[in-house]
Amino acid sequence: MNQTERETRNAFIAAVPKAELHLHIEGSLEPDMMFALARRNGVDLPYATVEDVRAAYRFSNLQEFLDLYYLGMGALIEERDFYELTLAYLERAHADSVRHVEIFFDPQGHTQRGVAFDTAISGIVRALEDGEERFGISWKLIMCFLRHLSEEAAFETLEEAQPWLDRIAGVGLDSSEVGHPPEKFARVFARCRELGLKLVAHAGEEGPPDYVWQALDTLKIDRIDHGNRALEDEALTDRLVQEGHTLTVCPLSNLKLCVIDDIADSPVKRMLDRGIKATVNSDDPSYFGGYINDNYRAVADALDMSVEDMATLAINSFEGSFLDEATIAQRRAEVEAVLKRHAGL
Repeated sequence: MNQTERETRNAFIAAVPKAELHLHIEGSLEPDMMFALARRNGVDLPYATVEDVRAAYRFSNLQEFLDLYYLGMGALIEERDFYELTLAYLERAHADSVRHVEIFFDPQGHTQRGVAFDTAISGIVRALEDGEERFGISWKLIMCFLRHLSEEAAFETLEEAQPWLDRIAGVGLDSSEVGHPPEKFARVFARCRELGLKLVAHAGEEGPPDYVWQALDTLKIDRIDHGNRALEDEALTDRLVQEGHTLTVCPLSNLKLCVIDDIADSPVKRMLDRGIKATVNSDDPSYFGGYINDNYRAVADALDMSVEDMATLAINSFEGSFLDEATIAQRRAEVEAVLKRHAGL
């Protein structure tokens, strides 16, 4: 690819409408905001400066990241903290031409340290509503269960969520994957399905392909988060293609957490070539060094992907969302219009 083609592709990435389907709102807490909130709330952090925090952002696995993630979460205390956190993310998403977000939040990470469920979700929802009015970004909120905790604890969280179910579109499963298979949460996911909630789960990031099978067959999920290791199983790969499952891949996260050794090892292009509905997302962008367009550009450069590949990723992001069919069709048409302008089609 020559320089002109690369510039055209990057201009397309900047302009094309897209959805973000894998974003932990607590993982968008930038070090500067973490320090500001900690000072405001009287929370002691084990770092003297913002630079010390950035220096700590070197992980060799998911658990090392999670240790810092939960530490930073401790700065979030008041409703306005969650509001400011969410609105700051939406401002960055808007700058990256994001039109729709389906964000995760981890209520157990807050309630376990004495912050009320209502405090966290009210700040997040208020910001999402303001962001929709200000930036035109539509949204769905996904409540995640922490898989290193018990299923009983997940049921307790679901009970706390009852007054908010009209604002919660779905539930997810995140945190430490290895040793905590999806089947551990079979009953609570069944109950969520009965309540009409959409179901997603992290599977196949560090955990084996069997975890993806369990997410499909035991949890009966609507979308797979990550799913990298599904490619190790040919039968599973074929099933993902045949059934049209969407995978929410997070390239810079995979690199930072050593799921891959080099961004050129990202499975995104291989997934597209096999016919899997892969999407690109930022996961925990403040910790992993990039928001959504940074992730698009990273795989585009490393894997020599075309403008058309980028358009496929953007279309997949809407088709894999929980938006209604009419809105998906509208967004698909918008992507195709931008593609015609940038690719000269």
